[in-house]
Amino acid sequence: MDFLAVIHGESVRSGVFGDVVRERGHGLEEWSLAWDKPLPRPLDAYGAVLVFGGAMHADQDDHHPWLREEDMFLQRLLDLHMPVLGICLGAQLLAKAAHAPVYPVDEAEVGWFEVELTAAGTEDPVLGRLPQTFDAFQWHYYAHDVPAGAVELARNRVCTQAFRLGDSAWGVQFHPEVTLHQVQSWIHEEKGLPVDPGALLAETTDRIDEWNTLGRELCAGFVDVAERVTASV
Repeated sequence: MDFLAVIHGESVRSGVFGDVVRERGHGLEEWSLAWDKPLPRPLDAYGAVLVFGGAMHADQDDHHPWLREEDMFLQRLLDLHMPVLGICLGAQLLAKAAHAPVYPVDEAEVGWFEVELTAAGTEDPVLGRLPQTFDAFQWHYYAHDVPAGAVELARNRVCTQAFRLGDSAWGVQFHPEVTLHQVQSWIHEEKGLPVDPGALLAETTDRIDEWNTLGRELCAGFVDVAERVTASV
């Protein structure tokens, strides 16, 4: 089975998720609507889709016109019930495609913030592989409402942190895929961070191995779902 990775920037890519997918014997193909190129293969050539983060915001259609195309693409994935997992911006875009509002948060989350699973989250096949309470690496200035018909799987005092829509679509606001190299790139690229860059990098260096273990578990749960769906077709 091949996974499609929808990316929104050179430094916001599959991270440890790519490792898990390949270790399970599957392919991973990257594509971006910003490249203004069609899908390399028909959509039904892929068994599941991962939608990663990006520096842009989900409501910036005027600055990034291809976001309108991505909205329609994600709506199509939801209509097809294809397994899809959105991360950070990807989660916001997935929520938006399901007609939920997206908006700036009152308090940006950049760094490490506590997240708690809901009761539904502890029973979820993807999020339920994580501890009930954990510190998650975050990098977002926007949030979203829970789409109609979706189930909130995780939250904290700032916003919804994860949801499931139906039995095939998930969104997580935090970054379970991120590597230390990616964090270093983001710190270097972004100006005017709301936190001290040196302190953030030092804390992330200390925490990243444990965090990558949790990220791999979450991804493995999603791969399990995708494998079951493919086997049942």
